[in-house]
Amino acid sequence: MPTARKHADCRAADTDIQELSTMSVTLKDFEKLSLKVGKIVTAERIPGLTKIMKVEVDIGEKQAQAIAGGAQYYSPEDLLGRRVIVITNMESKTIAGIRSEVMLLAADLNGKPIWLTAEGDVPVGTTVR
Repeated sequence: MPTARKHADCRAADTDIQELSTMSVTLKDFEKLSLKVGKIVTAERIPGLTKIMKVEVDIGEKQAQAIAGGAQYYSPEDLLGRRVIVITNMESKTIAGIRSEVMLLAADLNGKPIWLTAEGDVPVGTTVR
């Protein structure tokens, strides 16, 4: 994909996110999300890509694959063992040839993801409300 197209796609995605952040959601909408505590059990760089990596997350009943952003800020070792908050009922999507089955939640600090984590000894698979 040419660089100009990549930048245009990023600007469009930013606009979509800004529009979504001003929309109201109902409790019924929120209840559609399945949020759980997961533990990152594997993380690896994707050859040729610098901003995303492939992770495997234990979510209790199974392990699920995901694409995690921030590979330019974190090494795979930084992510191993983290108890993160994930959306487990996201529609799966293939990114860079890798199927992403869940979404890790993060705060966005000037483009750097700060992963939302669970404090203490919360078991994997615990529901987040």
